[in-house]
Amino acid sequence: MKIQIHTRDGNARRGQIETFHGSIQTPFFMTIATCGAIKGIENEVVRDLEGQILLSNTYHLHLKPGSDIVREAGGLHGFMHWDGPILTDSGGFQVFSLAKIRKITDEGVTFNSHLDGAEIFLSPEISMDIQMNLCADIIMALDECKAPDDKKAVESSLDLTTAWARRSKDHFKKMQNEDKALPNPGQELFGIVQGSIFPDLRKKSAEQLVQIGFDGYAIGGLSVGEKEGTMYGMVDATLPYLPDEQPRYLMGVGTPVNIVESVARGIDMFDCVLPTRNARHGHLYTSQGLINIRNAKYSRDFTPLDPQCACDTCTRYTRAYLRHLINAGEILAVPLLVRHNVAYYLHLMKRIQESIENQSFDHLRTEIHATFKS
Repeated sequence: MKIQIHTRDGNARRGQIETFHGSIQTPFFMTIATCGAIKGIENEVVRDLEGQILLSNTYHLHLKPGSDIVREAGGLHGFMHWDGPILTDSGGFQVFSLAKIRKITDEGVTFNSHLDGAEIFLSPEISMDIQMNLCADIIMALDECKAPDDKKAVESSLDLTTAWARRSKDHFKKMQNEDKALPNPGQELFGIVQGSIFPDLRKKSAEQLVQIGFDGYAIGGLSVGEKEGTMYGMVDATLPYLPDEQPRYLMGVGTPVNIVESVARGIDMFDCVLPTRNARHGHLYTSQGLINIRNAKYSRDFTPLDPQCACDTCTRYTRAYLRHLINAGEILAVPLLVRHNVAYYLHLMKRIQESIENQSFDHLRTEIHATFKS
């Protein structure tokens, strides 16, 4: 996979990538559809908001309904009725987040299902099989995400990630050659850079993955509790060792400030649960900053949620009404608030693209910092 870079503004890149299910304009944000559904809204809402790509979760879809069922439906695209590109993670984040119910060996990871306790084994080869059944356009090599720890432990983990990356690629290529009935024969495989908070290990990981050779490269193991400055430092420590002509993906990031700062460094792809998760709790991203719509000061505020937003939530309903819905526990609150936060993020990415084209990215970067200053 190559990224066609149309314009640069400093290190910020404006371009596009091609997938089996269409072009994606960069930089872009992937709305999270963990189990094949966005929590709170229909997939078509994202399409109406000009969203380009969704992200689904390998581990959760493997548990329910099972990747074989998804494949019978024509892959995730047919199963969830989405005709645009999809990315699936490898299950590697669950290696980190479900640490209390899993055991790692060189061969793979054994989990006890968080649903019923059943034992589940995930190896690089099995992760590839699941993702190829899910038929996402971009799939990820299995990795081990190691949070800040002693350097020896991180280096050992990094060696495992590199070995798993090589096995992931070997099995991916083997199955592409052998399985002639894949619903999506145009899948692209990304490797994931690890190395925690150690610049030399980030460099080592990036160089090893590039030597193996992938269609794109992700930076993983960040936004897991480290300080923002440390995260940016690890991005800076990694990008010089990744190919300029291929997509760069910062996994699990982040806030609007995180996004503009990472674009400024040369990142093309983002995903995060923040817009949907925060919306469900009443925390909303607006042109006036982050607001908690539950607060009493909005009880008689009959103005739009965000006067600069054109989504249906903002053009049809007031802050007072939205506050009433979420505080009364009305189910309607969730789709209305999720729709707005997703609209904000997708519109932010459009603004970032336009600002790079217009050579005014630094102005937008300053604006976002001022809007969301702590």
